[in-house]
Amino acid sequence: MKKTFYFLAAVLLLAGTCAFADEATIIDFTMLDADCVKDAQSGNFTENSHTVMDYSVAAGATFTNDQKSLMKTSLALPEWEIKLNSSATTVASAALSEVVAAPVKSDAQVPFAGKKVMGARILFPAITANSSAKIVPAFEIPAYEPLASSDENGTRKAPTAEEKASGKTLFEGGYGVVKNVGTIKSLAVTTMGMNFPHGLYVLLKDNDGVERRYFMGYLGFDGWKTLRWNNPNYISEVRTREIRVYPIYPRGLPFVKFDGFEITRDASHVGGDFIGYFKDVKIIYDKALLTTDRDIADEDLWGIITKKESDNQSAEMLRFGTKQVDRYLEKAKMAQENSFTSSLNTAAAANNAQTTQGAAATTTTTAPAAAQ
Repeated sequence: MKKTFYFLAAVLLLAGTCAFADEATIIDFTMLDADCVKDAQSGNFTENSHTVMDYSVAAGATFTNDQKSLMKTSLALPEWEIKLNSSATTVASAALSEVVAAPVKSDAQVPFAGKKVMGARILFPAITANSSAKIVPAFEIPAYEPLASSDENGTRKAPTAEEKASGKTLFEGGYGVVKNVGTIKSLAVTTMGMNFPHGLYVLLKDNDGVERRYFMGYLGFDGWKTLRWNNPNYISEVRTREIRVYPIYPRGLPFVKFDGFEITRDASHVGGDFIGYFKDVKIIYDKALLTTDRDIADEDLWGIITKKESDNQSAEMLRFGTKQVDRYLEKAKMAQENSFTSSLNTAAAANNAQTTQGAAATTTTTAPAAAQ
């Protein structure tokens, strides 16, 4: 059986670049609603079924099966975090800055009316200092996790034949990863401005682990808007491009994955609360490789890419799981009480009990005296 493999796009660039450019959604926050793993107290769902991850594989043998069953997290919006830089970090800002799932009104004049988008609150200090904050997922989005569905308890099932045949990984298709990315031509963010003068950056990480910041613009506007970054170094004329030819096999697919947003506040601007809403991040890019049918199934014969991606996947899960287990232990140590047991109410109850007993004793004592 023939298998799909990859030609470098540069080999055929003379046929025209526009045929190889593509558009994709890196991440769509309306797809990250919580729909599995119910909370025992509230009864509400806490995790997103498509992106749920089990980090109990990194836990030690001292944990019980019940504890390990709770070791799940996902890209559900309340699981995202705010990371403040040093000049923005205070006890109050760390406690109050958060990410929530923000419902859009059903009668809103946008295509995603009635759905939930990312809502972020960041408390910047009032001091005159440049400050910034990153909105990041609870874990680094894996690029090699195999595609498989999960049940209502967040347990990942074995991949079906259709899922294996798709050739896609779990976080592709709007969940944080885009494969086969060559040169990025443009980026776009759909966001609601609230007249804040702060700057917005998109953070992307490539297959070499290099993070890059893309400045999307300032948020000093009101209402929904698409902010766009255009690559100033993008060469549209094929005759002026530098043609580079790479071996077809066993080079794996290059990719980019979403690493978060960064909000920057200038020292000259007033501090305090920042509120932002984000719907999605999209990309227009040149394909790194063309796909064709090969006469020989190279990967079936050599298995080099499979071994490489398996090693990368294991490394991702190790980094991911260790951090989450540490957080689970810290959460288990946190105080759960919200109020004290009142000493005054206890004393009042004791006084009432003593008064009642005294009254009863007085009644018992005086009754015989009246009889005499």
